[in-house]
Amino acid sequence: MTLAHDASAAAAPSSPRFETSYRPPHPLDLRRTVGMLRRGPGDPTMVFDGPVIWRALRTAHGSATIALRAVGDEVRVSAWGEGAELALDLVPALCGAGDDDSGFDPSGHPLIAEVARRTPGLRLARTDEVFDALACAILEQKVTGLEAFRAWRLLVTKFGRRAPGPTPRPMHTAPTAAEWMLVPSWEWHRAGVQPPQSKTIVRAAERGDRVARAVRAAATGDERERVLTSLPGVGPWTSAETRIRALGDPDAVSVGDYHLAHEVGYALTGHRTDDDGMLQLLAPWAGHRQRVIRLIYASGVSEPRRGPRMTPADHRTR
Repeated sequence: MTLAHDASAAAAPSSPRFETSYRPPHPLDLRRTVGMLRRGPGDPTMVFDGPVIWRALRTAHGSATIALRAVGDEVRVSAWGEGAELALDLVPALCGAGDDDSGFDPSGHPLIAEVARRTPGLRLARTDEVFDALACAILEQKVTGLEAFRAWRLLVTKFGRRAPGPTPRPMHTAPTAAEWMLVPSWEWHRAGVQPPQSKTIVRAAERGDRVARAVRAAATGDERERVLTSLPGVGPWTSAETRIRALGDPDAVSVGDYHLAHEVGYALTGHRTDDDGMLQLLAPWAGHRQRVIRLIYASGVSEPRRGPRMTPADHRTR
């Protein structure tokens, strides 16, 4: 049995509109905080429409779409769908309300200190969508961002559900763990996903709800890491990427990333480094290493390119 909703041609479900506003107790740069969750410009779960950020999500009561706009010192939110009221409750966490930066001292490096001063509204978003973040991270293993974003777009559009509300373009919620398990082999192939990655998602989906509960219940980053890396095919990089998106983990570092160590090394020393060197450079900010990485990206400082971009491989014909 396979399941494809083929919602791209269907009209979005009509539903009433719910509205609220959220006044954060801290400075908030909505675009930098929530926008980092978007997986490429074609992400079917998230759309930037001028000053409005649209996000499609699932809740315990059903699908929902939220639209967020920063107006002055508040965020105005509209929501549609069966899960609209629950989705509104998730907005503070999405806007970094649970992000605790106590103990973070940016003064140890002039670049970090300057960027922290210039971007006080950069917060770490938390979605609590553990399995969605895990599936997305697995798709990004060992491929370029363009390849991963394409696979995410194709699979979510075909096997997710059409998001409710007057979205600026057709949007979809990510498939549930049960729906990922029903994706046939040829659809993975058509999306350019290699068998190791598709098998890892399916195996993780078999334990999807249990893993999500265990990750949320874990008290420390190390405990969450142990839960996630207990899954076959999930290593430290995938675990960190999952924790960053789902939990807003302020200390997660994606060791093994193709670019990250180079960028951190260049920003902090003027020279690229490897993973070990990156961890040494970030050690003074233990507990807030992801926060420092986000500040480095916000700085605009980037290692000059040394050659052409990596060419995406077409695995569909192999």
